[in-house]
Amino acid sequence: MPPATLASVSAPAATPGSTPVASPAGRRSPPFPGEGEWRLASAETGAAAEPLCRWDFAEAAGEVRWSSGRERYPLRERAGAVRRGEDGPGGGFTLELEEGQWLCCPRSECPALNFHGTDARFTLVAWVRRRPKRRDECEAVAGMWNETACTRQYCLFLNLQIWDSVDQACGHLSATGAPSPGYKYCMEATIGETRLRPGAWHQVAFTFDGTWGRIYVDGRHDYRPGLNPFFWPGRIKDGGPAGSDFTVGGVLRHGEMGNWFAGSLGGLAVYDVCLGDAEIARLWTEKAT
Repeated sequence: MPPATLASVSAPAATPGSTPVASPAGRRSPPFPGEGEWRLASAETGAAAEPLCRWDFAEAAGEVRWSSGRERYPLRERAGAVRRGEDGPGGGFTLELEEGQWLCCPRSECPALNFHGTDARFTLVAWVRRRPKRRDECEAVAGMWNETACTRQYCLFLNLQIWDSVDQACGHLSATGAPSPGYKYCMEATIGETRLRPGAWHQVAFTFDGTWGRIYVDGRHDYRPGLNPFFWPGRIKDGGPAGSDFTVGGVLRHGEMGNWFAGSLGGLAVYDVCLGDAEIARLWTEKAT
């Protein structure tokens, strides 16, 4: 995507970050095997929020990566066997994506990930470690985002390269599935301030509460005036049965896959609630230590 200036962005004033959520005693459920660090109280209900899907990438190369959480969804390799690493955050496994590799869960097999309409609320959390690429381009981490068929919905990106940005974490949203009016690409995105350099682990999170999109880096709201939080009181595109698949590591654009993420994923979780500042911070703290 080509660079664009921030001058054309307009949004209502917002405070730096969302309102912290109170932490009543005993609100967390006891940890359970393999998922204690992902199970948190939600900003919306105060009840324990179990991930909709959580992938720890413990499977060997060539195997289907199955999610735990409330839904058991498969991620299948689409460009050769993806290597498994063992040096992830907290001593966990990693998914080692080379440039050009990606994984997919077909839309028909993951209905709960089809966030759309005016009632959509979600949180995507990923641990990422970038590697240098041959081609400098935006990097898709995970989401339902098909530019070719104009069925964009939502996606967590890095290095989006719009609105004077480079190397930051970004969250794309689309109401129409098509490019923004007057632009070649979709320009609706919440974009953080922190540049994520190759070789370092970072926790990145993308939340949407129905009105505001937010990006978090390493457990903190990565505030950026006008862009994070990003005012977007719209509806998310519903692509119907022919809409976007859920992809990891790349998206479909210009008739072929691209916008590759090259590097390590040390875990990926999706919630169907919008987690608040305290919840994102706790996810960072518990896995980082």
